[in-house]
Amino acid sequence: MGRKILFVTTDQQRYDALGCNGGTIARTPVVDRLAADGLRFERAYNQNTVCMPARSTMLTGQYARTHGVVANGIPLPTDAPSIAAHLAEKGGYRTALLGKAHFEPGFDLKGRWAENRRPREGDTGSWRGFETSIQSMHVPAVGTHLIAHYGRWLAEHGPDWLHTFAPLLGGSPGGDTGAPETANNAIPRELYHTDWVADLAVSWLESLAPDDDWFCWVSFPDPHHPWDPPASELQRVPWADLDLPPGHPGSDEAIRAHLAQKPAHWLAYYEGSWSNMEGGPAGFIPAQMTHDQLREVNAKTHVMNELIDEAIGRVLRTVAARGWDDDTDVFFTTDHGELQGDHGLLFKGPYHTDALMRLPLVWRPAPSAGVDPAVIAEPVGQLDLAPTFCAIAGLPVPEWIEGAPLPTAPGSGRERVLCEWDSQFPGCGMHMRSIYRDGWLCTAYEPSTGGKPNGLEQVLGDSVLTPTSIQYDGTEGELYRVDEDPHAFRNLWDDPAHRSIRDELVADLRASLPAGRADPLLVEAPA
Repeated sequence: MGRKILFVTTDQQRYDALGCNGGTIARTPVVDRLAADGLRFERAYNQNTVCMPARSTMLTGQYARTHGVVANGIPLPTDAPSIAAHLAEKGGYRTALLGKAHFEPGFDLKGRWAENRRPREGDTGSWRGFETSIQSMHVPAVGTHLIAHYGRWLAEHGPDWLHTFAPLLGGSPGGDTGAPETANNAIPRELYHTDWVADLAVSWLESLAPDDDWFCWVSFPDPHHPWDPPASELQRVPWADLDLPPGHPGSDEAIRAHLAQKPAHWLAYYEGSWSNMEGGPAGFIPAQMTHDQLREVNAKTHVMNELIDEAIGRVLRTVAARGWDDDTDVFFTTDHGELQGDHGLLFKGPYHTDALMRLPLVWRPAPSAGVDPAVIAEPVGQLDLAPTFCAIAGLPVPEWIEGAPLPTAPGSGRERVLCEWDSQFPGCGMHMRSIYRDGWLCTAYEPSTGGKPNGLEQVLGDSVLTPTSIQYDGTEGELYRVDEDPHAFRNLWDDPAHRSIRDELVADLRASLPAGRADPLLVEAPA
């Protein structure tokens, strides 16, 4: 028999959100204790900085270029490998996915894909290798359309709060300051999706037999925008008391000077001459955001992080009450980060810095495994999670997995981790490849393909083929010594003194990436 696995993920959470990673505002004692008792990874990176590719990598153990979901809006093929299916079929594991999935496009009001069709049909059963699968997204409803299982549950148990959430991806002002995608949400805490997901996990765990081996993926939709936790909890972090985050350059003039040393889409996004449609609301212009609005966004984010930590504590108490704690491995991580004021920007997108790429990753091995607590500085990635689950289950790692089991002590000799970006919108056509190695973060830009069809034009029309104002020729890039410059303030890409290390890292990057699919998948929806 293998050990039991509790896999907890959040959505769009920064590395420094946790106290154990240097966070000083949100109180996260539950995850901090897991880190103290287990393994805390200081250089865990995703393989893509948006939801669908990152989540597909966690499920498959593959690079985005292999599983094919290189951008949001590309559904993961139904025959894609699943670590949950592997654990169930080869190891006899009971499996559940509770909370956000997002392996298929989310804006699918017609139920074209099973992920969105299943809640309408009342289906909570087998899907993508999980025998139980019950989903939530960030909002319960869009107009009259109920979203995921959570939307239908809330319509029954709290219909008055279906529309108290801030609209997703509308960028509409709210809260106290008019900050984008914020709301002082009147919903009672016990009906909010964070506690709802924890309730699902508790109920599922309580339904199992004492000797079952199980793999439970508990997937919280927060702290992804919209930033609208229950208003009853906002006193935890008064926004007016917050300073600007350390990665914020300060004044508008300092932001512009800082962004001017980066490739053109950085400053253009800030000023509004280039729309970051792939990472946030299309009409949002960061330069129009006030410092108080940023403070409110950050305060609400910290509140969301605290509620998640408390919800995890409730799930862990259930594990302990079942007598399983000594035999359960607990993982905590996220899909990608959030700019959250770094560089004067908000949301996510084609911005390869630690704010979006570096992940909180904590693994508390089962006490029965006899693994000593440690802090591990060697680089690891999301594609290493699936093979680690295999090792815990006592199963061979299948050939389709491209990662390797996570190290359980320093000194593994790991050298590098890779991340990629490919545009969802064909008019943008941006392609970035990044490597973290030896304290360096290097991003090479490939020639843009603005105007080249990728499938989205079949959905939204040929207007999306019009090339955007920024197209790269493949000579551009970014180079940061992130162990000394953690907020990427100094781009060394064009510095002659660093040319040799730049060229060495780019060569290593290109040699280390797998070939990828011969049949690129089409973008089939906006997100």
